[in-house]
Amino acid sequence: MPPLSEFIGTWSLDPWALGLMLAAGGLYSLGLARAATMGVRWPLWRIAAFFGLGLGLYAVINFGFLGTNSPDLRWAFSIRIALLLFVVPAGMALGLPLGLARLTMREGRLRSWLGAAARRPLKLFSNSAVAPMVGLLVLSMMLTPLAGITRMNPFLEGLLSIVIPLLGLLMVLPLVEEKTRISTAIIMLQFVFAFIELLGDAIPGLLMRLSPNILDGAAAVSAARPQWFPSVVRDQQLAGDWLWFIAEIMDLPVLILLFLRFSKSDNRERKVLDELTDEQMDQLNAVHLHQRD
Repeated sequence: MPPLSEFIGTWSLDPWALGLMLAAGGLYSLGLARAATMGVRWPLWRIAAFFGLGLGLYAVINFGFLGTNSPDLRWAFSIRIALLLFVVPAGMALGLPLGLARLTMREGRLRSWLGAAARRPLKLFSNSAVAPMVGLLVLSMMLTPLAGITRMNPFLEGLLSIVIPLLGLLMVLPLVEEKTRISTAIIMLQFVFAFIELLGDAIPGLLMRLSPNILDGAAAVSAARPQWFPSVVRDQQLAGDWLWFIAEIMDLPVLILLFLRFSKSDNRERKVLDELTDEQMDQLNAVHLHQRD
């Protein structure tokens, strides 16, 4: 592992990441300005989450040690991808960017077009089975030569700086910004897929940790290396350790969020049942028994 001075003092400019930061930060700031003119005070903690945990962490990841050394270190590349997929989108989603856009964007063609463009992806990722599959697919990339090719190609690696966090946003926004009421049965199904994801996300990291072969097929760095650089096998092992750790840790908030949603939905449905009269309950039971027959 690098010395602390190396980790703190290593910085570089990523034009792809800078462009995304300016676009996302500018649009969110425009939404905040319009909300202020409407007399709406957007919660400060949501603003802090979007700019701090979201864009702030995004800048540190891409401009700092991890982004600078991603082409040379598998563990830096793996940490970067995992953070961009799970942590950065969670921070941005807590800022409720879609809710702010719905509140402040004027009616017109642009709003209708953007709403139509976002509706299908969000509907797709609101499916309980999609997000776990996508997350596992992205992490499984580390087990193939695609990881080595992407890591060592400046264009592809820069493209990942945009694609991966946007993909992570699609995975987390349906959970955070969901406004429709869903039944406890649907939430229980989401619990099942969340536990499957918890188990599945461990597989790529474990394989990288235990495999004696270099899975991404990339050759070792030929240039002069600092003494703290790990061997090729050790580099892959560290990448597997970090990938496993980050993926598993970030599954826990999802389970907590689902538990809170389950509690609210259960209390709401129980309240509705408590308000029914005996006659209405008898009718409901009769309909249920008739459907079973």
